[in-house]
Amino acid sequence: MPSRLVILVLLALAAACAPSADGASFVITNALIMDGTGAPPRPGSVRVRGDTIAEVGEVALLRGEPRVDARGMVLAPGFIDTHTHMTEDLRSDSTALAAVSQGITTIVGGQDGGSPPELAAWLAGVASRPAPVNIASYVGHGTIRRQVMGEDFKRVATPAEVEAMQVLLAKGLEAGALGLSSGLEYDPGIYSSRDELMALAKVTAAAGGRYISHIRSEDFAFWPAIEEIIAIGREAKLPVQVSHTKLAMKGLWGQADSLVRRLDAARASGVDITADVYPYVYWQSTLTVLFPKRNFRDRRAATFALSQTTTPQGLRLVQYRPHPGWAGKTLAEIAAERGVDSATALIDLVAEALAMEDSVTRESATGGAQVGSGEVEPVESIIATSMSEEDLAAILRWPHANFCSDGSLAGAHPRGFGSFPRILGQYVRERGVLSLAEAVRKATGLAAAHMGFRGRGTIAPGMKADLVLFDPAAIRDRATPADPHAVSDGVLRTWVNGVVVYADGRATGARAGQVIRR
Repeated sequence: MPSRLVILVLLALAAACAPSADGASFVITNALIMDGTGAPPRPGSVRVRGDTIAEVGEVALLRGEPRVDARGMVLAPGFIDTHTHMTEDLRSDSTALAAVSQGITTIVGGQDGGSPPELAAWLAGVASRPAPVNIASYVGHGTIRRQVMGEDFKRVATPAEVEAMQVLLAKGLEAGALGLSSGLEYDPGIYSSRDELMALAKVTAAAGGRYISHIRSEDFAFWPAIEEIIAIGREAKLPVQVSHTKLAMKGLWGQADSLVRRLDAARASGVDITADVYPYVYWQSTLTVLFPKRNFRDRRAATFALSQTTTPQGLRLVQYRPHPGWAGKTLAEIAAERGVDSATALIDLVAEALAMEDSVTRESATGGAQVGSGEVEPVESIIATSMSEEDLAAILRWPHANFCSDGSLAGAHPRGFGSFPRILGQYVRERGVLSLAEAVRKATGLAAAHMGFRGRGTIAPGMKADLVLFDPAAIRDRATPADPHAVSDGVLRTWVNGVVVYADGRATGARAGQVIRR
């Protein structure tokens, strides 16, 4: 039997001869790996080399190689936010704290029909000065419609105008846009015909792109709006996705199962229709969406909105430039302050906001009031409660629904900071709506598939090293309407392309993101 001295010498020689790290790799050890496919978790390690996952499973450490001890926590692919407005805030928040603190590593912009007017130049700018997260974008239908029609958009487009939109869309698709997005409850998309959308969808399909839509109605005309997006997917022969899916009217509550059956039937007939959803029963938008027929002075429409779409107590102003002091107040409080009923208060609020918006539009035409990528700062914004928890849970469970935030980096809705931890904490751990493995799949692998991403969304050799390490027993959202920027608990570390962008409760400021093109 060899002596103890001989054994120590042999071990020292083996260590000296072992392969050494090249300085560009590290290993995450002792992790509970959830790979994004929905498979059960398994213990193991992951080696990252550069921006890519090199090995998964039993990984032998190289001499001098950095090591991160996961201490048995969950290691998952970085979360992919398929519907976000975070790209609009990157100039003012270079750390993207709202995203990286949730474990989000990729954000998809150009939503609700709005995208940068010169998308090719914008994507090139992002590539030359990377963000902390990966970025992809759609071409916004509303953006190209305004480029072609200007302020004369409150009508059906002519064939020549549709052709001009097709040219602009093709340029955006050539630059790498994922496809076409629409916001059909908003100006100017609300005035478009189905023929216009179909013509643009066919250009998108020819380029191998996708269609994602804030559908024409999430309330009183919900079912025709669902049929419209199904028809576009069927006739144009392209994947279609319903944005931030919701049944946002009391008269629709309890019909989520009917929605799932209709979407399943469409899929069975050959339409590749999917959905995304965020985990809140209240939304953020504008006062004008409460008047889908744009009859802003119609008292019956206002009364309907306040009895079916929301309530005076459930409608809260988060921004109102005509009277900034009203931000944070409910419509019920404002009505009481003005000594009028709630319907009258709503009509008056819209009228004052539209008057200011007209003024801002005239000013912007002469070069003033511009923010961001050529857009005018909103005059008003609201948060309104419209959905039921039971319907939300049913949509979250649908196998073809992935998660999103619909949030921004500096927004007033807590979804911007809390969506993904809220799902993992409340809907997985506390309520059991989903298993943890299924929730991770919906946030990663499924989301990547719905966006057409390759090389992201799962943990496997050759995939990009977008990763999140979290504590499944502690992860939870902390953001509320009163404190919408409260950072969630339980996310321990976030890597984007192999670089740490969030650790120890802080964003690192590293700009590791890449532009993802179709």
